[in-house]
Amino acid sequence: MSHHVARANEIKPLPAYERNSSGFRRSSVIGRACDAVHTDLGFCEIDAGGRIDVHVQSFEELFYVTEGSPTLILDGHGYPLCPGACGVIPIGTPHAWLGPATGTAKWIDMLTPIPRDGRGPSDLFFLGRPEGVPVEALDIRDPRTQHFFRMTDDDITLEKLKVGARVDAPTVSASMATALLAYSGIAVKMLVDQRMSAALATMFMVEYQPGGVAHDHDHPLEESYSILEGEVEAVADGTTYLLQKGDVLWTGVGCIHAFRNPSNSTVRWLETQSPQPPARHSYRFDRDWEYLEHKLGQK
Repeated sequence: MSHHVARANEIKPLPAYERNSSGFRRSSVIGRACDAVHTDLGFCEIDAGGRIDVHVQSFEELFYVTEGSPTLILDGHGYPLCPGACGVIPIGTPHAWLGPATGTAKWIDMLTPIPRDGRGPSDLFFLGRPEGVPVEALDIRDPRTQHFFRMTDDDITLEKLKVGARVDAPTVSASMATALLAYSGIAVKMLVDQRMSAALATMFMVEYQPGGVAHDHDHPLEESYSILEGEVEAVADGTTYLLQKGDVLWTGVGCIHAFRNPSNSTVRWLETQSPQPPARHSYRFDRDWEYLEHKLGQK
């Protein structure tokens, strides 16, 4: 079977990097255990006063903050984050995480290639505690901000993007970086890709309107879908699932899958792809090839 479903009540983050962290927990929701080759998807959380020590790694890390305000230290600078903040930590870049002032911060991460976890040569190297690091507000309008983005509800609402943005609008300058793809009752907002120096994976937000549908198709890559709001009917390898908030679906290369929103409200999920889609033929829709089969008189 080339897909896997993890239910919200099964996802329980546990202490991770215990010798080099405090108050940090992670659940590897998708990884080797479900035969993934390119996707290690994790649900992470860190308590107030917690930390992950400075480290470098030989895999790419994409992240999306879902709750609270953790601080990401990247290449010697600290950036306070908030829900909707996302970005990429390039391979070999020193980084660390700090917990929020109060409460617990949570985020979803995607690591690729899958960490070795003791299999073969080391791929993760800790460098010590993060001390004396300058912390500055994250300014996504600054052209020097190369690895971060922050999504708001307006970024995936078509009506909000139909009108011209003020020159002083508190977001990135209106450009393809803020573009929204809309089709078949589906809205897609790219979050992390090559424009932020991601080389091995992409991360984006997907929202289905009531009645929105994506018919049977597959890809030459792996995908994960973390449901954030609402519920959606998904089909993978011929099996139908009702996915709700907190559930995760993963589809491997060649897994034929489809989605339909039969409810009266929108559904939203965070999606990842790894490797990054090729320039052409990243989607293979069954109905297109069935059409050709009929046209050639072979069915």
